[in-house]
Amino acid sequence: MVAIKAHQANAFLNPPGPKVPAVLFYGTDVGLVAERAQKLAALVAARDTGEIVRLDDTDLDTDPDRLAVELQTIPMFGGSKVVRVAAGRRINAAALQPLIDGNTLTATLIVEAGNLKPSDSMRALFEKSAKAAAVACYADEAADIEGLIREVLQAHGLGITSDARELLVARMGADRVMSRGEIEKLALYASGKHEVDAADIEAIVGDASELAIDRTLNAAASGDGKRAIEEFSRAIASGESPQMIIAALQRAVQRLHRIRGDLDAGASFEDVMRQQRPPVHFKQKDALGLQCRMWNSPRLNEALKRTARAAKAARLNSALEEAITEDLLLAVAALARQRAGRA
Repeated sequence: MVAIKAHQANAFLNPPGPKVPAVLFYGTDVGLVAERAQKLAALVAARDTGEIVRLDDTDLDTDPDRLAVELQTIPMFGGSKVVRVAAGRRINAAALQPLIDGNTLTATLIVEAGNLKPSDSMRALFEKSAKAAAVACYADEAADIEGLIREVLQAHGLGITSDARELLVARMGADRVMSRGEIEKLALYASGKHEVDAADIEAIVGDASELAIDRTLNAAASGDGKRAIEEFSRAIASGESPQMIIAALQRAVQRLHRIRGDLDAGASFEDVMRQQRPPVHFKQKDALGLQCRMWNSPRLNEALKRTARAAKAARLNSALEEAITEDLLLAVAALARQRAGRA
């Protein structure tokens, strides 16, 4: 029984790669699913100059036995074989179970799927079999995004200032492929420099205040629960992950808590804004000013507790992550609307 949690995935894919003959990648981040499947396929094929075969439902429509044949035959010119497939109508748990349990695989099977519940037959097959593994692929957290930024920029011979790194992390979305594309675009823009700075981020990555995810956070922190839910729905429709939105809300409340603490200690709002890292975009300044007037430290402490509980609940119950996020957004908006003297 091999169930690889999201935080264990990178270690699982370290060279020379896992030895199990069948691996399922699933989760909310389709870009990360594809990236990890590609990485594993390359690792396995590189062991002895093997070949990689890609199949999907349309291939099996014309040749229903092709998947079984590819998995059970040795390559003509030697080496290992990797069969990389996408879960679908024909490539499902019922079709794969006899191949995995029959101990007849001569090739490595890599399956890509969407978000699967623990009870889903495909996920259960890979988690419960001693000859297979299931790898969870969920939206990147800040540490994952920082690692991706470092990886891409170093490949282009670029460093990055601490301010720019924090700003770039805040602007990354929930899809690994889209995030990598944005960082690659940034690297090309900064070509010829020694390191990327905040001005480069502003010029090429875009205005974070215009992103659906930030509109969701601003609405919740400003006490507008109805608009927060509307913006949340738009963010989900555009491909954002509920867990990513919870994480972003947690970071936003933490920043607001720090600002509120500095203001309570006697600092002026302008001084506090100048000290923020990453710098506050000018379009966000007015919204932060409003939120600082609405919130006090006790209610921010409560909001932090609720975001932490929601983050844990969403990870443990991925099937309910949208409902959990909506409840959190409404709870934070309600806290924002309370009088300053009430907890």
